[in-house]
Amino acid sequence: ADGIVVSNHGGRQLDGVLSTARALPAIADAVKGDITLLADSGVRTGLDVVRMLALGADTVLLGRAWLYALATDGQAGVANLLDLIEKEMRVAMTLTGARTIADITRDLLVRA
Repeated sequence: ADGIVVSNHGGRQLDGVLSTARALPAIADAVKGDITLLADSGVRTGLDVVRMLALGADTVLLGRAWLYALATDGQAGVANLLDLIEKEMRVAMTLTGARTIADITRDLLVRA
């Protein structure tokens, strides 16, 4: 395999399963560097993208957000969505001191 997608499909299929965010760190620790790790489920904002990257994802999938944007306003809607995601990511990165995507690490997260 070239990659692994960590996703619980929003938990719709199995109530009570771990969220992607909870499952991701252990999976990242097990495979980081050996295989591309993609994260999906519950990603609605640029802050969510930053969180998934901090938890170990190499790439973050937007699930159905792009579909809603496409249905609402076609290509312009998707372009607007991607612009919003980028702006939200930049704000989150600025507030956490991350200057580049590579600077987004678990150290940026508050631990319970």
